[in-house]
Amino acid sequence: MTQALAFPTISAVGNIDAYIQAARHFPILTQEDEFRLATRFREEEDVEAARQLVLSHLRLVISIARGYLGYGLPHADLIQEGNIGLMKAVKRFDPSHGVRLVSFAMHWIKAEIHEYVLKNWRMVRMATTKAQRKLFFNLRSMKPGSEALTPAQVADISHQLSVKPEEVVEMETRLSGHDLAFESNSDDDDVFAPIAYLQDNSSEPSRVLESRARDHLHGAGLQAALDNLDGRSRRIVEARWLSDDPATLHDLATEFGVSAERIRQIETKAMQKMRSSLAPLLAN
Repeated sequence: MTQALAFPTISAVGNIDAYIQAARHFPILTQEDEFRLATRFREEEDVEAARQLVLSHLRLVISIARGYLGYGLPHADLIQEGNIGLMKAVKRFDPSHGVRLVSFAMHWIKAEIHEYVLKNWRMVRMATTKAQRKLFFNLRSMKPGSEALTPAQVADISHQLSVKPEEVVEMETRLSGHDLAFESNSDDDDVFAPIAYLQDNSSEPSRVLESRARDHLHGAGLQAALDNLDGRSRRIVEARWLSDDPATLHDLATEFGVSAERIRQIETKAMQKMRSSLAPLLAN
């Protein structure tokens, strides 16, 4: 039965600095030693050979993990996830292909760290498609400075990464955001933290009943307002405002065989008609 690989973990060593120092003490393998150990592990399932391969590449994981510190996640956690990728690489590494383990392992290390960042950072819900993931991990390096992107820069990045310009702007806005402490450590009366103004009254029975009645009324009103539109106007409004992936004016222009300006005119007229229908409800 294959044994578990034993190598220093951050918790076992004590802290991140001690772990990094410990990792630097493991020697870098020569190509001959690497080939010999990888062959032993692949052909004989020699766990000790695999352990030496992992230990000799811990500094590689530390170096790669350092590049992801800008996402606000603990360096230690990034390293531990990278180590998982390293062990997967060692398990799959075939020395007969003539490629060094350091080159082969980089893909697996980065893949594990990417998944960890996407699962744990506050941007995860936005970075869902392959293109958005590429934007998420490349936008920082593609920005020329700390200033906000210009329209020309947004257009250039969106073209290079095959995403919409508005996605670039949205991603930049979120990446530039800062976390806010829920409670303030200051005794200054002029300092307000979210805990001071985020009192939740939503569970009060009268408010719950009122909210349910209002939501039902407004939902029914919106449906009624949509029902008053002709088929084309309703399709445009729903595609532009009620879709998880909103359509552009040009998308709808192609669909209906008219100009984008005509779609805009129909949308404006439909929205005015809906506002008139919803006005009594919105006033309550």
